[in-house]
Amino acid sequence: MKRRNKPVLSRREFAQRAAMLSATASIVPPTAMLDVVTNILPDKQAEAGGPKLSPEGQAEADARYQQVLSLYGDRLNDEQKTRVKKMCAELQPALERIRSYRLDNGNAPALYLKPLYEREKKPQSAAAPFPPSPLDGKP
Repeated sequence: MKRRNKPVLSRREFAQRAAMLSATASIVPPTAMLDVVTNILPDKQAEAGGPKLSPEGQAEADARYQQVLSLYGDRLNDEQKTRVKKMCAELQPALERIRSYRLDNGNAPALYLKPLYEREKKPQSAAAPFPPSPLDGKP
């Protein structure tokens, strides 16, 4: 079997990079990423029953899709590309809902970590932990 000169990308690395891409795409304004013309796939959200997005949300979803294509486009077939485009569009409403939540630096977390069950404590034995030493009675 011949080895390719290209480095192999593991599933874990792909998932980490995709998550990082999604996180950074929400921070960077969409207009900064729209250098590439978005004529790869026509907009079929209304036909496919996809979510209705605002123009800004649609631009951000398209920018995220273009970023994924620029990183992994040569490894994806047409079916995978359409699936990625659909996933980018479906992710956008959730991102908009999260961003609309007002949060300040002083706000406490909504949930605290609480254990599901209490662990039983080991009973202490009635005996002394150390036997009396022979030097205890001598001055």
